[in-house]
Amino acid sequence: MITLNPEDLTTKDLQRTLQFAIGPRPIALVSSINRKGEVNLSPFSFYNIFSTNPPILIFSPARRGRDGSTKHTLDNVMSIPEVVIHSVSQSMVHQTSLSSTEYDAGTNEFLKAGFESIPSLTVQPPRIKNSPIAMECKVNEVKALGDGPGAGNLVICEIKKIHINEEVLDDDGKLDQDKLSLVGRLGGDWYVHASGDALFEVEKPLVNKGIGVDVIPRAIRNSTILSGNNLGQLGNIELLPEEKEVISFSQHHRIESIFNETSDAMERRELIHVYAKELLELGKVKKAWMALLVDGLNTIKEKNN
Repeated sequence: MITLNPEDLTTKDLQRTLQFAIGPRPIALVSSINRKGEVNLSPFSFYNIFSTNPPILIFSPARRGRDGSTKHTLDNVMSIPEVVIHSVSQSMVHQTSLSSTEYDAGTNEFLKAGFESIPSLTVQPPRIKNSPIAMECKVNEVKALGDGPGAGNLVICEIKKIHINEEVLDDDGKLDQDKLSLVGRLGGDWYVHASGDALFEVEKPLVNKGIGVDVIPRAIRNSTILSGNNLGQLGNIELLPEEKEVISFSQHHRIESIFNETSDAMERRELIHVYAKELLELGKVKKAWMALLVDGLNTIKEKNN
């Protein structure tokens, strides 16, 4: 493993390493305005949500790496502390990228990128008419993290209005992750599309207290077939299946096939672990546990005999 000391890297090399290592990053497409009434639109991937009560978003327009100069967005919010933050979908990613061009001060990136603007309700910067989500925000604070090239500036924004395009809602009127079709930023020129096969669910261990990986029997925990992710799935269960359920599952055709296939205990265990892995990949955690425990019950029986 390579170990890097940030202070030994150039700003350019450190930024490239971090942008590849930390991702995907959501994109804030931010509109701002200066005292002359000149509008700016620019994307930032140093961005996320940090509070619900109050609703706080933070993005960071870092100083330019080549000379430490500030970006127009930062200059604008220092004079007019208001922004509109737009979510970026696949359908607008190329326009968003175009808006990141370092045009001269006073250039309206809405026009350059081909976005139609409409007035906001509570803030001065306009918003993109067809954005999937636009959030009007007041800037509560700007916190500088340094004054040299690459130094970030945390723009702490409080959401005042949220505009949602009806096209990204499901039948229940809630946001649909697939319809949102959001994109995220990676390193270099790379992006990621958060839709379709890229989406998957992982049940959060909030309601139930999982048994934990440390409680899983050693023969399962040390499996050469099951991955760390698989063990995490197994450890997230609150209660193990009852013995009667395991005995009943032992009559499953796949289990019977495995036992008929070989009498060698180690080979049989490997086949059962392969089957359990298949079940886990399908999200069938309880069935995977029953398959694994069938092997345990049979081992105990063999010892007793």
